[in-house]
Amino acid sequence: MPGLLRGVARTAVVAGTATAVSGRVQRRQAEKFAGRDAGIAAERQQAYDEQVDEQAPSPPPPAQPAPDPIQQLKDLAALRDQGVLTDEEFAQQKARVLAT
Repeated sequence: MPGLLRGVARTAVVAGTATAVSGRVQRRQAEKFAGRDAGIAAERQQAYDEQVDEQAPSPPPPAQPAPDPIQQLKDLAALRDQGVLTDEEFAQQKARVLAT
């Protein structure tokens, strides 16, 4: 019986040592691959963010305020008074301003 007990004990020690070594190897590999995977994920996220930024629509330009029709009519009248516009051209432009 002492030989059998010694054999069982030896097997238990060998199995325990193998399990401990295997566990350490697995932990080291997991840490190594976790770092690598984190780097790859960061690179992919950066590339995705750059692609999204390129495809994002640019904001529309600010809207121009509507021209003041009274001021436009005053400007047309000044041009008519200076002789730049004839009465007929003034009447056409005046109708265009009032139609808008």
